[in-house]
Amino acid sequence: MRVIRISEVEIVPIDTATPIPGWTGGAVRRTRQNLLPEGASKNFSSSVVNFELGATTGWHKHTSDQILVITAGAGIVANEHEEHEVVVGDVVHIMEGENHWHGAKKESSMSHITITAV
Repeated sequence: MRVIRISEVEIVPIDTATPIPGWTGGAVRRTRQNLLPEGASKNFSSSVVNFELGATTGWHKHTSDQILVITAGAGIVANEHEEHEVVVGDVVHIMEGENHWHGAKKESSMSHITITAV
């Protein structure tokens, strides 16, 4: 068993993402805190992703389902058919292969915990 204190996990910059076409929220600036370092689990990866004001991911897909738990700020999650505003306490389930993006609203930063099968 491990206990992880998020406040003690190293904050690492994430490479830039391709901006969402038409998005005017802000530059794509994010950081990551790896809660489960590579190889720590044979089943899951998990991290905290911190989005600066208006920053988002680009469109992307995963090879397994993904769960996002919003822990700070306000954001948006979207797929090719719908877009939802999310706030602290919301949990998002993204299906395997679903083309999607997520990030902070224009006027807010946002953080979420990701849980993804490996």
